[in-house]
Amino acid sequence: MTSAKSARRPHHWRRDLIELAALFTAVAVADAVANLIGHQPDGPYLLMASAVALVATATFHTWWARRHSHAPPPDTGLEAAEAAEGAEAVEGAGVDETGETVLWRMRTTVRDAPGTLAALCVALAGHRIDILTLQTHPLAEGTVDEFLLRAPAALPAQQLTREISAAGGSSTWIERADAHDLVDTPTRVLGLATRTALDAAELPLALRQLLGRCTIHSLPALSVTGRPTGESAPVEGVLEDTVMRLRDPSGGVITVERPYLPFTPTEFARARALVELDARLGPRVPRSEDVLTLPEGNEITVRRADRGDLDASLAMHGRCSESTLGLRYHGPVRDADRYLDHLLSPRFGRTLAVQTASGRLVALGHLLWDGDETEVALIVEDDWQRRGIGSELLARLVALAVEAGCESVYAVTQAHNTGMVAAMRALSLPLDYQIEEGTLVVTARLTATPAQRSVPPVTEPADQHFRR
Repeated sequence: MTSAKSARRPHHWRRDLIELAALFTAVAVADAVANLIGHQPDGPYLLMASAVALVATATFHTWWARRHSHAPPPDTGLEAAEAAEGAEAVEGAGVDETGETVLWRMRTTVRDAPGTLAALCVALAGHRIDILTLQTHPLAEGTVDEFLLRAPAALPAQQLTREISAAGGSSTWIERADAHDLVDTPTRVLGLATRTALDAAELPLALRQLLGRCTIHSLPALSVTGRPTGESAPVEGVLEDTVMRLRDPSGGVITVERPYLPFTPTEFARARALVELDARLGPRVPRSEDVLTLPEGNEITVRRADRGDLDASLAMHGRCSESTLGLRYHGPVRDADRYLDHLLSPRFGRTLAVQTASGRLVALGHLLWDGDETEVALIVEDDWQRRGIGSELLARLVALAVEAGCESVYAVTQAHNTGMVAAMRALSLPLDYQIEEGTLVVTARLTATPAQRSVPPVTEPADQHFRR
């Protein structure tokens, strides 16, 4: 390319004088030659032949110049080397000739300097990898780039990680993705905010889906016995590498841990915004319910329960026998009001209640978040046992766990509690049994095919929830 500065060069007076002198010299030479040749017998003919030869030469020169001015410039040594290098990159890209691709989620840290992201993109393009989405998380030093990639199935993750490291990426983390990750980040965050706004029990699940695989602990400010736990967090929260602590709107602290990947300030801000939304909306539970008919003809209502059902739950516990309470709580129940207040809190899980046609509460089913694991627990009033209420509650709790993305649920009971064992077996899911000193732990793996008899959970319509 020619710059504007070089395209418009100013004319100097010296150059004009030289051109004028050359013109006068040419005229004088032409006049001398014409006089010399013109006085010869064949002079006029020689002058005409010279003119024709000059015109022909000028025409040929013009044609030659126009033809070669449009020809592509010859390859330099540098361009040839770059072409050969590009051919080798495509050859070694490991492209799957069948056209099969896989999705990857990848994070890597790069220097905060111009061209670092471009170097990563060139490395990915050299292996025929398509960048579907890109997020940047600025840090105090450097930037975390998060990609959603569609790569050839034949390209192993180890080779992809090596290529990214060679292009300047560090602390690279990669895992397989699925079609759910194709939703753009703003849409996904808005969906999680909607879930949190509809149901207070969704906050831990929304945080888990927002931050990926992580462990969430919700610790109350007071223990079950009413003693302070000493757990607290500042209003703005605390971010410490792979751990973030957020103030729980209901008291206490929410601790989120992700040992394999440090949190970024951007993720911390998003999590804190969800917690602030939950605090502004206050306690809330969906009020949908289902009316079922028992085999003997009695109607019962299954619905979500919260702390507003504390008095009715205490009255039901007062009608239960010591044997029923012992199977549920593995011993005598002390401070039942505080214990039930904890269980009925939507922060620690979800609770289903069963009411009779007269409005009396006769059964409770709890789905409790326990870090990466999920516990189910049931209690049915003595006069309403052996009627299928426990199995109905358990099936609905498992459906809620599947909807929340849990991989398994476990129940802790006594080894001689045949009713709970029968209800777990009725789920038609793979079960693991562990018995220690009379305590039985039954774990159901939810990654297998769900039980055919599972019923929809008592919650808002299914199209308002996102599954992962």
